[in-house]
Amino acid sequence: MREEKKFIGYEYKEITVPADQVSMYLNCYENFGWEADEKAYVPENQKKLPDQRHLTVRLKRDRKIINKMELTRLQRNFEACAHEIEVLQEEKTRLPMILALTVGLIGTAFMAGSTFAVVHEPPVIWLCVLLAIPAFAGWILPYFLYRHMAEKKRKKLEPLIEDKLEEIYSICQKAHGLL
Repeated sequence: MREEKKFIGYEYKEITVPADQVSMYLNCYENFGWEADEKAYVPENQKKLPDQRHLTVRLKRDRKIINKMELTRLQRNFEACAHEIEVLQEEKTRLPMILALTVGLIGTAFMAGSTFAVVHEPPVIWLCVLLAIPAFAGWILPYFLYRHMAEKKRKKLEPLIEDKLEEIYSICQKAHGLL
């Protein structure tokens, strides 16, 4: 005798998340009634690029879920907090990278001046040496500048990220209580 399956109508959602945060997103979305859709088709480009920074995840949930309005409101709050965390994560390295690249470009400009001084007729060796010193400093300094600035930013932003994570967990806890 064949067992009859009960019909369930699903609604579907597709989200793009940072690859290193997929587990957190899946765990959080479960609290809003979503579950990963195992039958979902994975595009070819995602199979070929395992080093991608973001992945697309397909979710489904029962259309007749109880407390849908409140769950949707909490889900929007969660998504806003998650977006703020992504922005804060990017902010950790944005300014240090800009400063390091700027110093490197300035060093390159000094090296260009040094090169022009040495190829000038007659060569101006004293100017070449004078310009080469800040040029090499401008090529070496960015590494240390980046590391120092990134660590400073990380220490400043880590408590803000932790606060947002706590907010996410409280939102998920409220949503889980509604299921």
